[in-house]
Amino acid sequence: MDYFLVFIGLVTLSALGYTIFKLNNKAKLSEDPQTRIDEINKMTEIMTLKFKNLANEIIDEKTKKISELNKESLSNILNPLKENIDKFEKKVDSSNKNAIEFNAILKSEIDHLKSETLKIRDDANNLANALRGGSKTQGDWGEHQVETILNSAGLEKNIHYEKEKNIKNENLDHQRPDYIVKLPGDKSIIIDSKVSLVAYVKYYNSENKEEKKDYLKDHLKSINHHISSLSNKNYQDLEINQPDYILMFMANEPAFKLGVLEDVSLYNKALNKNIVMVTNSTLYATLKTVAYMWKQDKANKNALEIARQAGSLYDKFQSFTEDLIKVGNNIKTTKNTYDDAMNKLTEGKDNLVRKTERLKDLGAKTSKEINPKLIDRSE
Repeated sequence: MDYFLVFIGLVTLSALGYTIFKLNNKAKLSEDPQTRIDEINKMTEIMTLKFKNLANEIIDEKTKKISELNKESLSNILNPLKENIDKFEKKVDSSNKNAIEFNAILKSEIDHLKSETLKIRDDANNLANALRGGSKTQGDWGEHQVETILNSAGLEKNIHYEKEKNIKNENLDHQRPDYIVKLPGDKSIIIDSKVSLVAYVKYYNSENKEEKKDYLKDHLKSINHHISSLSNKNYQDLEINQPDYILMFMANEPAFKLGVLEDVSLYNKALNKNIVMVTNSTLYATLKTVAYMWKQDKANKNALEIARQAGSLYDKFQSFTEDLIKVGNNIKTTKNTYDDAMNKLTEGKDNLVRKTERLKDLGAKTSKEINPKLIDRSE
């Protein structure tokens, strides 16, 4: 635009100089030098004013055109940019929504993972405490394992099993088995938890062969001690309907396997004392069978109850039909009685309606009229 204005200015100045030159040659100017200078200056002012007006018109026109061109150019540039910005905003909104949903799902999974991690940590702490603690701590941990398996098998506390119930034996001594699991038919089975971990842990932590042998002997001694102590409690003599054997639960299955591999007669020793040794897997299978027995017992009881209620319903239905028959007979008797009464009213030459109407015809004073239908029927 600056180059264009310079070009217009040069052209205009050239035209002005040429005009002054022509005027100087052709116009009849005053011969007086000062007067001539004044006249030329006046002409110059006139031409300068015309130049300004012409330049302003040209600039206004060009500015208008340039503005229109710029507006059109800007529209061509900005419209696609606006569309792209709108698309970008939609993508950003969509991404934000997806991010929020993803964050919610991620938070839920993190919370779940945190909960599971804390649970594993607690289990690990419980096991570590059981390993380090005394017999009471180990016993509590073993009982907790039993209750976890009971619940996993689908048995409910105080419904399908009882914990440490106080029972008197034949000598009126108090006995408190760890768990009494109820069976259908008022039967029960006793589970007692025994934990042998101290020598077992030392056995695995030791790298000395001689020490390992000693720890293994201690481990077997601990298991045999549990079998003997449990046998001496004589839970079989309790006044509950139970099998001749009880279940001795060993919470640590590898510890049980180590003992059985070292002494193959260990299981039979316990069995000879009416004790069946069980671990997590075998106890779960046993209790799952008990849960199935309860399910079948409930189904059988439901079937008996359905049969009982069906019989009661049949008896009630039979009584209802007898009552309906009686009602029908009564309706039939009532209809016959009604028909006989109507016949006496309207049938025959000397029926009651005609006799009564004849009294009216003879002059009896009446305030009411007999139904015309009865009169028509009587005639």
